[in-house]
Amino acid sequence: MRRLLAAGLALAFSALAAPASAAGYPDRPITMIVPWGAGGGTDAVARIVASLLERDLGQPVAVVNRTGGQGVVGHQAIADATPDGYTLGLITVEIAMMHWAGLTPLTPASYTPLALMNEDPAGVQVRTDAPYKTAQELLDDIKKNPGKFKASGTGQGGIWHLALAGMLSSLKMDPASVPWVPSNGAAPGLQDLVAGGVQVVTCSLPEARSLIDAGRVKSLAIMSPERSKLMPNIPTLKEATGSDWAIGAWRGVAAPKGLPADVSTKLQAALKKVYESKEYQDFLSGRGFGGKYADGPGFGAFMAAADASLGKVMKEVGLAK
Repeated sequence: MRRLLAAGLALAFSALAAPASAAGYPDRPITMIVPWGAGGGTDAVARIVASLLERDLGQPVAVVNRTGGQGVVGHQAIADATPDGYTLGLITVEIAMMHWAGLTPLTPASYTPLALMNEDPAGVQVRTDAPYKTAQELLDDIKKNPGKFKASGTGQGGIWHLALAGMLSSLKMDPASVPWVPSNGAAPGLQDLVAGGVQVVTCSLPEARSLIDAGRVKSLAIMSPERSKLMPNIPTLKEATGSDWAIGAWRGVAAPKGLPADVSTKLQAALKKVYESKEYQDFLSGRGFGGKYADGPGFGAFMAAADASLGKVMKEVGLAK
C-alpha cells in the first residue's frame, strides 16, 4: 500500500514538473517581452500581435517593455525565461548584430524561432533637389569623390549604417568612402539631410515617408529583392545597380530555447493566423510597414543568414570585436 501511495505521489509530482503541453496550453496569461521602448515601431507590432494572439489562444497576452543595453536587456530576458510557452518575445534585427559588437553572447540560435512578422528594407534617400535620378548616378559620383559625401540615419554601427556599408562593399567600393554621421535614429538623420548637413540617409521607407510625401526627400532604391508595396515606383538596388545586397529592420516572435515541440507548433499556427488576418495586414499598410512572414524553421534560417551577412559587414568596417 505504501509502495502504491509513493508511486502515485511520484507520478503526480512528475506531472507537475513536466513541460508545457499543447493539450492544455495555454491555461493562464502569456507575457510578450519587447526589448525596446513603448510607443516605437517594435512596440506597436508587439501590441497588435499580442491582441490578435489573445483572440486565438483564449488567454491574455501582456506586452512588457524591457529596455536597456542597446537591446541586450530585453533579448536576455526572453532567452532566460522558462521555455514553457508563457513567456514569448519580439526579437529584432539587433540580435544578429549585438554579439558581433561584443555586447552579449546571445545569438539568433539562443531562441526557439516561431514566426517572422515584419521587415522594412533600407532605402537610399537624398534631397529632392539632388542632381541624381538613379542610385547608380549617386554611386558614380561617390566613386569619383571619396570622402565628399556624408551619410546618416542611426548610431555608429546601427542597422542603417551597416546598410550603407554593405551596399558599398557589395559594389567593390570602400565603405569608408562615405563617412558616417551618427544620429539618434532616422528622423534626426533625415532632418540633417534636408538641412544639408549630410547628403545621403539610409533608412526604411516608412521612416522617410512623410518627407517623401512632402516633396523634400526622394528615394533612389531599396535594398530588397522585391519592390515595396508602399512605393512600387522605387527600384530595387539590384535593378538600379546590379547589387544583390539586401538588408532591412525585421521583427519576429521567439521563445526561449527548449520550447516543447507541440507548444511551438501551436504557437506557429496561431502566429500564421495573426499574420494573415485582415487586422494585421491593415495595421502594416496603415503604418507603411513591410510585411514578411516565415514560420519557425524559416525564421531560424532567415536569422542565420542575417547573422552571417551582418557579421561580414561589421568586420569590414571595424565594428566587430
